[in-house]
Amino acid sequence: MTTLRVIIDEMLSPTPGSVARYTEELTRELINVAPANCTVEAFVSASTETEYDLIADRLPNLAKLHKSALSRRELRASWHHGFTKIPGHGMLHAPSLMAPLRRHDRLNRGEQIAVTVHDVVAWTRPESLGSRQAGWARAMLKRAEKYADAIVVPSHTVAQQLEGIANFGDRVRVISGAASASLRIPENIDERANELDLPQRFLLAIGGLDPHRGIDHLIRGLREIDEDVVLLLVGPEPDDESIAEFLAAEKISPERVRGMGTVSNDDLSVIFDHAAAFIYPNLDVGFGMPVLEALSFGIPVVHSDAPALLELAADAGVVIEREPAEGYPEALAEGINRVLNDAPFAERLFYAGQDRARAFSWRMSAEKVWQLHADL
Repeated sequence: MTTLRVIIDEMLSPTPGSVARYTEELTRELINVAPANCTVEAFVSASTETEYDLIADRLPNLAKLHKSALSRRELRASWHHGFTKIPGHGMLHAPSLMAPLRRHDRLNRGEQIAVTVHDVVAWTRPESLGSRQAGWARAMLKRAEKYADAIVVPSHTVAQQLEGIANFGDRVRVISGAASASLRIPENIDERANELDLPQRFLLAIGGLDPHRGIDHLIRGLREIDEDVVLLLVGPEPDDESIAEFLAAEKISPERVRGMGTVSNDDLSVIFDHAAAFIYPNLDVGFGMPVLEALSFGIPVVHSDAPALLELAADAGVVIEREPAEGYPEALAEGINRVLNDAPFAERLFYAGQDRARAFSWRMSAEKVWQLHADL
């Protein structure tokens, strides 16, 4: 029996986002499409019983869950410094850079390690992550350069960007993600929409004022959009002081922007379904999983011309040029107004988005991962 061990710690991230959903969706499908005589085990840092139950519920048929004695922070530090012993042997797949990278014998013992690099923000915009997180990512990539047998990236854009950062040779493999299968409109959608108190007309975006997200440009662009249109931000809490201070400094009504905090998959599905448009103004991105999820709902998507987004969305969204930076807010507003005021155009985006989203599937991604390990 051949075993593939997957590091699923990102599933339990204190700030769940695209990488958390990627980890869960990929691992579930790796289990579903496992070749004959192959099983999938998982490894996770020390967690609560509630979190272990969540893993059991979301990853049924997982052959075994290895539980570290170390907390997430301790485990990250341990692997950062090269203390990497974990249970089992053979194939190991990490859906992020959080991996026990070490010297191993692939040819004689069949040991292999594949890690995933979702973006290069730690190199292009380190201030967005903070010095500690950016430093950790850079250090782990150096360990990956030395010890990893394969580097999985979600787009050809990231593959090209990595060429200028590390020497991986032919070890890089492009395997994209897909829209989260966990995002489904619940049966009580109207009830949930009322409880969320959704505005009549609203735009949806994800994230706060981190420099690489471009949310500051989007908020400035609200000046050029009808006042009855509200911007909902998933991630920031309703009382987020940084958002309030930014609105005050820009002299924009606090009623125009509302933080939603962290929302459940069901609630995010309801918000996607009711949004007039999804806006993704990110200045730097490796894939853009939220864009793909919005496209799968048929929501008109307005996004930046970041190369990875052009690769992902093709012609299914409204592309906004990031340069010149001083004109970016107005350019975003122009694209948004076209979606809001041109119903036939928005309808074309509805069908184009769903068609584009169908080009990606977790089954295809999982099959490529199994093939990658078979090739190794």
